[in-house]
Amino acid sequence: MLSIAAVALSVSLLITVSSLFTGFINAFEQSAVQAIGEIVLTPPVKLAKYPQFIEQLKQIRSVKAATATLSAQGLLHLGKGNVKAVKIWGIEPGPRAEVTGFKQALLNQKDSNAPPTFQTPDLGEKIGGFIGIGVIAAPDEKTDEYDFEEAKKMTGQKMVLTTGTAAETEEEGKTQFRRKLVRFIVADIAFTGVYELDKSYVYLPIERLQEKLYPDELLPVADQIQIKLADDADTDVAMAQIWGAWQMFASDQLNWGPGLISSTDIDTAKQMQSQYVAELRKQMWILLVIFGVVSLSVILLVFCIFYMIVRLKQKDIAIIRSCGAPGTSLAWAFLGFGGCVGIAGSALGTAMGYAVTRNINTVEEWIRIIFGLKLWKSSVYMFSIIPNEVNWWWAFAIVLFSIVAAALGALVPAIVAAQTRPVKILRYE
Repeated sequence: MLSIAAVALSVSLLITVSSLFTGFINAFEQSAVQAIGEIVLTPPVKLAKYPQFIEQLKQIRSVKAATATLSAQGLLHLGKGNVKAVKIWGIEPGPRAEVTGFKQALLNQKDSNAPPTFQTPDLGEKIGGFIGIGVIAAPDEKTDEYDFEEAKKMTGQKMVLTTGTAAETEEEGKTQFRRKLVRFIVADIAFTGVYELDKSYVYLPIERLQEKLYPDELLPVADQIQIKLADDADTDVAMAQIWGAWQMFASDQLNWGPGLISSTDIDTAKQMQSQYVAELRKQMWILLVIFGVVSLSVILLVFCIFYMIVRLKQKDIAIIRSCGAPGTSLAWAFLGFGGCVGIAGSALGTAMGYAVTRNINTVEEWIRIIFGLKLWKSSVYMFSIIPNEVNWWWAFAIVLFSIVAAALGALVPAIVAAQTRPVKILRYE
């Protein structure tokens, strides 16, 4: 029972650690897809005539939807003495909801059957905008949760945003910053669950943002084209098709040369995060190796327990040998015993690891309530909740490793039992 408990604790620890780490990595990659789509096209300069290019993309069978984004930086005036640096995205809310999970992030419009919109009652000609919940509020220090009802009260409030662009002056080599004020009405509050997005992003209509930033541009412009693929699309094939459509559009419609066209980046959202994800996977491997080495103590524990069993049961073993049982049968009996310990412990450990992983947010909440210690903060770990999906591939590998480890722990005692000489044990019995 002690051996089974040791195996179970080691298995549950390794399954929980591997599942939480891979869950975090998967959530990080998926958050990029939910934020910017599956494929992102970024030209080296502002992309004009993007509506025509989006229409061409929609003709590709692998492409389900596409939308454009115009980016800027700014300062948001929230009240007297309260100014916050923010990132601005000019977007098309309807198409963006088709490409990403943006609609589910809007507190007021997520349950609506209609596409998301910047329009609100009595808005008139004024600009409507969305604002990240972290821009106007802070999560509770103890619970790390936002007060959504309080945040919704900001809907309809007037905001002033200071932004601008750098323009070349008549003097050679010099640029001048043109300050622009954007006044808008808060149409909705965005809560994506990704802290970095929620704390710093403001969303405005792309055409209205262009009017403020680039009033001299007669054609619609964008910084990025974000694309969602069809469910059955092959990513590599789709990227090749998108690249071909882009080359044709840039050459025919924009009159770009080969150098400018080749400078365009077309990447998947996961590729854009690959460097950071690679570092996370390294950390996961290091952590698993450390815990794996610690868990090797199970082999030593099984060895000690089984060796004591062999020593204490030498008379019984000798009687069995004297009745004609071969040493290999005794060895296999102890190895099978060790394997059964590994199987029973792994089964119990898998159940424990599954229970802990699936209920990790509840466990973390109880730790906060009992000890006043908040282990998971969205400002540190980016997400508002802990990813709690069990990685069954890692679980299978860990279970297999544990069964082999338990059998190895019983190997030496099995050999000792097999080499028992009945005449020496039973001589004085």
